[in-house]
Amino acid sequence: MTKTFKGRVVVPGTIEAEALVTTAGFNTLASFQKALMFGDKQAKCSDQNNPELYNQPMQGKALCLPQTIGSTTGGMILYCAAKMNRGPSCLLFSKPIDSLAAAGAVLAGVWTENPMPTIDSLGEEFLEAVKSGMTVSVGEDGTVTIR
Repeated sequence: MTKTFKGRVVVPGTIEAEALVTTAGFNTLASFQKALMFGDKQAKCSDQNNPELYNQPMQGKALCLPQTIGSTTGGMILYCAAKMNRGPSCLLFSKPIDSLAAAGAVLAGVWTENPMPTIDSLGEEFLEAVKSGMTVSVGEDGTVTIR
């Protein structure tokens, strides 16, 4: 099964990666705390309140989520994860991105060697169709294909 979705480009780029999906809000600080503070190079999700992601490696994955929640440090956390090569390969939002996550994604694209192509407004159908383990391809124009 192949499905294609079109969203708004926040940070351009092309990438193909394995999907890691949550249907709950993504707490950036809680999720990356172990990776950034305690040296977990796989960036296993440390947010115990997100059972879909808890203890799952996030590094190099296509992180598919509705929105971010939680700390105002969210943007800096995303930037630091990218800078330390522990971030996801891309961020794919079903809803419009918030300003903090957008800032972190943009900073990662400008100031690191590990940009995270970021697409938002992919729609609820996107999160219903994509499952963890699927292959996700992201195009420069905001096209996201899952298979």
